[in-house]
Amino acid sequence: MIWTTPGDLKAQLARLWDRGVLPRLLVTAEPGFPLRLVLKGPASSDLADRFEVVRAWAVELAATPHVRIEWREVRHRVQGAQRLPDQVWVDTMDDALALLGRRRDAAGLSRVVAMTHAAAPLLLPWLARRPLQAIELADSWPHLIAVVQWLVEHPRPGIYLRQVDVAGVHSKFIEAHRTVLSELFDLMLPAQAVALDRTGASAFAARYGFADKPARVRMRVLDEQVRWFPCAARPDITLDAGSFASLALPIQRVFITENETNFLAFPATRGAIVIFGAGYGWDALAGAAWLKRCAIHYWGDIDTHGFAILDQLRSRFDHVSSLLMDRTTLDAHEVHWGEEHEQVLHDLPRLSPDERALFDDLRDNRIRKNLRLEQERIGFHWLTEAILGLPGMPSREVER
Repeated sequence: MIWTTPGDLKAQLARLWDRGVLPRLLVTAEPGFPLRLVLKGPASSDLADRFEVVRAWAVELAATPHVRIEWREVRHRVQGAQRLPDQVWVDTMDDALALLGRRRDAAGLSRVVAMTHAAAPLLLPWLARRPLQAIELADSWPHLIAVVQWLVEHPRPGIYLRQVDVAGVHSKFIEAHRTVLSELFDLMLPAQAVALDRTGASAFAARYGFADKPARVRMRVLDEQVRWFPCAARPDITLDAGSFASLALPIQRVFITENETNFLAFPATRGAIVIFGAGYGWDALAGAAWLKRCAIHYWGDIDTHGFAILDQLRSRFDHVSSLLMDRTTLDAHEVHWGEEHEQVLHDLPRLSPDERALFDDLRDNRIRKNLRLEQERIGFHWLTEAILGLPGMPSREVER
């Protein structure tokens, strides 16, 4: 039997709630009722062949609370005139909420709407777009509004989130609600107070003018003759991006590697440093203009992401060359091949012809599906030989 049951009627309303249709009406006050529900009932043949079943169905449907049934009259050859449900209506929002058991949620959303009307009406469109999320945030909404109002009064404050002084609000609250606060800030703040080019959760502070923990650069000096600090030779040093940018070291060559062990074991090299890479994103290096006068060599994994990182680095420093990211190295280490789980599929315009050919082979799975060779699996003597083969690198300048 495919006739509509009381459970089906409730399920129809539940779908409207879960899609945000009914909660949105609580925000916008648009007319949505009376609301007609879909009703599938018995055919004429059912009345003739299954009269008692039809009558039981009608009685059960009539007992459904918070709905109004419109009836139609039918005639039975034995029973005479009978009434069957013809249409089912929910007349009011309160009836819908009662049937769904959502009165408490609706009351919370109504409080949020009233508070927003009074304190921040520019946020009402957000409530209309995300009414279900607003219900989840009902208890936190007063604090969210308070943070938004504080930033409106103190645009681009230049302080750390820890220093925001809003009653009842701590920095972890702001950090936990960065996504929703970003959407609210964008609605409330003037355009000049938002750095529109900074996007994503990691750029929250920069987008709204808060102080952020400085980007850092970890490096090792590979030349024992460069005694930058009175410390051990070839020190492992971490600097904030500003301090790194202001360095005046007598070096001519920079290596960048993505693997920490390779970073720590990198051989001593005259006039060189090695930087521990951080994958995508090169903001920490971008301000170091002195890097443009150095030869820069990037050593990453031989996989699509390795070449994508190289391509991105070249958007900052177009003279970067790759190191041990070639077909010869890949073929020589077949026994150590692994698998890349998610490949980069878009084109990389800054690769050299040879790099692009290898990238295309990897991306298009021409060698083996999802092939990768991690840099730490490459024999270490390959690194020393590759460094020795660099232009202008005498053999005595590299520790074997």
